[in-house]
Amino acid sequence: MGKYFGTDGFRGTANENLTADHAYKVGRFLGWYYGELKRQKGETDAPRIVIGKDTRLSSYMFEYSLVGGLTASGADAYLLHVTTTPSVAYVSRVDAFDCAIMISASHNPYYDNGLKLINSSGEKMEDEVIQLVEAYLDGELKAFGKNWPELPFATGDKIGRTVDYVSGRNRYIGYLISLGMYSFRGMKIGLDCANGAAWNVAKAVFDALGAETHVINAQPNGTNINDNAGSTHIEVLQKYVVENGLDAGFAYDGDADRCLCVDEKGQLISGDHILYIYGRYMKEKGKLVGNTVVATIMSNFGLFKAFDEIGIDYAKTAVGDKYVYEYMKEHGCILGGEQSGHIIFSKYASTGDGILTSLKIMQVIMSKKQKLSELAAPFTVYPQVLVNVRVKDKPAAQNDPDVQAAVKAASEALGESGRILVRESGTEPVIRVMAEAESEEICRKHVDAIVDVIRAKGHAV
Repeated sequence: MGKYFGTDGFRGTANENLTADHAYKVGRFLGWYYGELKRQKGETDAPRIVIGKDTRLSSYMFEYSLVGGLTASGADAYLLHVTTTPSVAYVSRVDAFDCAIMISASHNPYYDNGLKLINSSGEKMEDEVIQLVEAYLDGELKAFGKNWPELPFATGDKIGRTVDYVSGRNRYIGYLISLGMYSFRGMKIGLDCANGAAWNVAKAVFDALGAETHVINAQPNGTNINDNAGSTHIEVLQKYVVENGLDAGFAYDGDADRCLCVDEKGQLISGDHILYIYGRYMKEKGKLVGNTVVATIMSNFGLFKAFDEIGIDYAKTAVGDKYVYEYMKEHGCILGGEQSGHIIFSKYASTGDGILTSLKIMQVIMSKKQKLSELAAPFTVYPQVLVNVRVKDKPAAQNDPDVQAAVKAASEALGESGRILVRESGTEPVIRVMAEAESEEICRKHVDAIVDVIRAKGHAV
């Protein structure tokens, strides 16, 4: 991770550690950088950069700041307006943009925001470009063989323009509808849009495929995104599905790149369940390329045990859909994801896509003519306890000898009957302490012991 950009972009509290000035400068750099690449190839057309945003109050501010920077550097800014992160990645890829920017802090509260940079292939921006952005933000940019204390402004007819590009979002909706292999007629489906980016996309897709669609948390007001809603508050959808007798429910996060599900009994279907259900389905159809599903080190013990029982191989990456996708791309895997609901179907998308994930689960339900609870039943979840500790300095807390000693003691006590995992969040000032074991009581005991040491040593905020 860099000084500003983590595993999921430049994220912070709006106008505190992520300001409108930061966004303007990111726009200035990207407009200039892609223009310079074109000039060096002898091309004269302006760079084309597409922007999407979620429903946060500050997203408009960051959008306009980015546009100011991009056009001042000579790039044309195409606006998708409120839309999902996967739609921005899709449009960047299929419409040959030089790059894309998504304004979102995903599952974070409304007062946070972020800038996610996406390349022309619809993938997360290359590290070398991120490093140049950071160097420019610090006034230390060196690129194309020289130092750039400041970047030149475009003048005259070289100043960029802004283009309304809502048609790109609509085309993405059409793409999702085209992936529906079965009619959903007769199915009662609940959608929790988290008062976020999915609010004007998800229902249109399910309605077009014939579902009786019930939608909650689709009235964004700028400050209610993820507020007791969406995939981070799945209990809301669980209750709604049961009370309304629905066949299934799907909950998205603020930018809809993740999805968690609820079966007809109101039970949570996590990202691990999704990997199991779709992985098994693809294996049965003979289409699980390499017979491998890619998960992360945070996936539940039960997932790997279930895969062992049905003969599916698996890989474990570091936490972050970035690392899952990189492994999938390198090894040609078609399915991967995280327990949190970031699921990547590489045949159809280059990033996690919550609405696509719900369509793929519906495909299995309709194809196998089984209830979601039945599809998930063979996967037994091991008890897991995860505690997030906000800290002053993540590396200092993680590397403290006493903390490491506590982790070692817990690991030795668990032995082969469970595991302990302590890691830094890639997006927040948080240390995550997780344990899996035969009972929640055992998990809690070991997690609390480690958290107590972190706090006793003065690392916690």
